[in-house]
Amino acid sequence: MAQTTQETDWVSRLADEVIAEAERRAPGKRVVCASGLSPSGPIHLGNLREIMVPHLVADEIRRRGIDCVHLLSWDDYDRFRKVPAGVDPSWSEHIGKPLTSVPAPPGSPYATWAEHFKAPMIAAMDEMGIEVHAISQTEQYTSGAYREQVLFAMRERRRIDAVLGRYRTKQDQAGAAAEEGAEDADARTALEGSGAAAEDDGSGTDDSGYYPYKPYCAVCERDLTTVTAYDDETTELTYTCACGHGETVKLSEFDRGKLVWKVDWPMRWAYEGVVFEPSGVDHHSPGSSWVVGGQLVSEIFGGKQPIGPMYAFVGISGMAKMSSSKGGVPIAVDALELMEAPLLRWLYARRRPNQSFKIAFDVEIQRTYDEWDALVRKVAGGTAQPADAAAHARAVRTASGSLPTTPRPLPYRMLASVLDITTGDEEQTLRILREVDPADPITSLDETRPRLDRAARWVETQMPAEQRTRVRREPDEELLAGLDDTQRASLRLLVERLGEHWSLDGLTTLVYGVPKLQAGLPMEAKPTPELKVTQRGFFALLYRLLVGRDTGPRLPTLLLAVGEDRARHLLTPPQ
Repeated sequence: MAQTTQETDWVSRLADEVIAEAERRAPGKRVVCASGLSPSGPIHLGNLREIMVPHLVADEIRRRGIDCVHLLSWDDYDRFRKVPAGVDPSWSEHIGKPLTSVPAPPGSPYATWAEHFKAPMIAAMDEMGIEVHAISQTEQYTSGAYREQVLFAMRERRRIDAVLGRYRTKQDQAGAAAEEGAEDADARTALEGSGAAAEDDGSGTDDSGYYPYKPYCAVCERDLTTVTAYDDETTELTYTCACGHGETVKLSEFDRGKLVWKVDWPMRWAYEGVVFEPSGVDHHSPGSSWVVGGQLVSEIFGGKQPIGPMYAFVGISGMAKMSSSKGGVPIAVDALELMEAPLLRWLYARRRPNQSFKIAFDVEIQRTYDEWDALVRKVAGGTAQPADAAAHARAVRTASGSLPTTPRPLPYRMLASVLDITTGDEEQTLRILREVDPADPITSLDETRPRLDRAARWVETQMPAEQRTRVRREPDEELLAGLDDTQRASLRLLVERLGEHWSLDGLTTLVYGVPKLQAGLPMEAKPTPELKVTQRGFFALLYRLLVGRDTGPRLPTLLLAVGEDRARHLLTPPQ
């Protein structure tokens, strides 16, 4: 049934399309959404969109009471292509082996390269409430699950070759075309090394013909092999390897190899009955696997290409677009150290798949949290726009239940400021946070977790050294002695009223209100342009007296962190 509530957003619209398409293809059967990830390196926050788009759609379908599964194919039977920077160069001896046959990087607790890079993604998905049915392509191929599909593809190799041949002349232009379509410099950077135009289609073996199957050598385990002969009747396949080994095997019994990628992907669409699967920009260039796969799945494998949007890139604030081939890129568990899972989900849910966006690891994360908290207040007050309310709902809960949240979600920027000033001292942190709202004081830091822990990690790992706050131990006698009468009066007004305004809201009113009182206005008066100039000068004076520079954390938070007695000590002008 189509979504008819006001909460119509891009997820609901795609769910409508997927449900309708599934009914056309196989009425009454389980709806299959799919993703694919290669654990060849760090599975970065751009790759996370490959998971989040079908997750959100599948979850919406399940919310409507319809049987739906989200398949995650781990492409762990792919070849190991290159040794990343920072890894022992001797790992080059493993190039060409399946990722599940390559040892994990030095120091890893995992046995294989594939498991090492799968593990953090699996942990992140669990924390984010993403439910998938995971499929290991190593297990699928080595167990013989795809045997009939492999034998069929080999029998149909000439027809497959003909389909692929339509696109081979376009491959030289494919990379350039994809780059032209990239929206910005970050997106173009992402195409480097993507391989979209040069994905393996099995061509270029030798004059003996085209074969869509690539064996892994029995001796060296690598795919540096060339199929030289194949008999459709007996299924005998002969191959040679660059290592010098050669043999003849019966493909009806041989399970140490795989279909080349451009044939493998459409085969799986038909095999799994995939209805919905998104794909990245680089898969949509001429001759790439998505384009060619659409032809192969219908003309050869008797299936249909999934519907699904092309999704845009995800960047990091202050960094070029992430490319896992470059190494050293933020992954989902890195983001979850700095932000709560609902916030990370919201960043993907609020943008249509074809919209690029950035995730802030720098100081902009505070603005992101401010936006999120503002949305939460609007949702609670019933004033959020329908699409915004829907994105919020998808962020905080799934069809299986709600995600954990912080009981007392204090502003992230305030927590970061407090933790910066207290250097994480829990006793001092609790003292300050208890005074934020004296009428309803926080009695335990657990009330502020996990957000407090995320802010602490941000201060520890991301806060620039020059932005660290160091409160003065003693008054700046020279600055205090040189104050004019107006400045002295402003400080006395502030210090006299500290006690009665000692809360976050009270101090906010006070620091903005002192210049108003000096101008003969009530504290609740709206500021004029001239008054704003006076306020900025007053704030700069307070910062210089408290932390020795013209700017710093928000003054109400800073004053709470300094403490009433110490603030009086630092701000009281001489008589």
